[in-house]
Amino acid sequence: MYALTMKNVVAIIGSATASSANHKLMEYLRSEARDIFQVMLYERLKTLPHFDPDLSLEQTPSEIVELRNLIQDADGVIISTPEYLFSIPSGLKNAIEWCVTTTVFSGKPLGIITASTSGIKGHEELQLIMRTLMATFTPETTLLIQGIKGKIDACGTIIDIQTRESLQRFIIALFSLIDARIH
Repeated sequence: MYALTMKNVVAIIGSATASSANHKLMEYLRSEARDIFQVMLYERLKTLPHFDPDLSLEQTPSEIVELRNLIQDADGVIISTPEYLFSIPSGLKNAIEWCVTTTVFSGKPLGIITASTSGIKGHEELQLIMRTLMATFTPETTLLIQGIKGKIDACGTIIDIQTRESLQRFIIALFSLIDARIH
């Protein structure tokens, strides 16, 4: 079922907290998907400069060039984020804004995970933003995990069976989306 060459996926974690549920989810996903694709966690959102349209095309900060290159060179991208005040976190929005003047997300296979208390509005908003940037995703490569704190323990173990099963389906769907783009 899986291709012979390992696919590379960049996972952008929307939370600035290293011990966040979204970080633990991506560690879990990286482990579960290790035979399907290699997941590189991008955890440097809080180190990015604030978006400046004047620097977006010329004299672009090196951190932004690096982020754009990671996305461009990846076979696929996962964005895993909490919802803050019915929206996506400002650090994630900032990173995405730095990519607006590029085509790094255009046609890029994308998985979207919103893991939060509710997450509904943030999940909808992120899908709208990524659709605007012309990323490629399907209902199967989007996952809303509500009440995440009750579904994952302090060690990062997914203790909710339904969540584990949803993540397995998500991994397979993302692999299929990536594979379809390559072939």
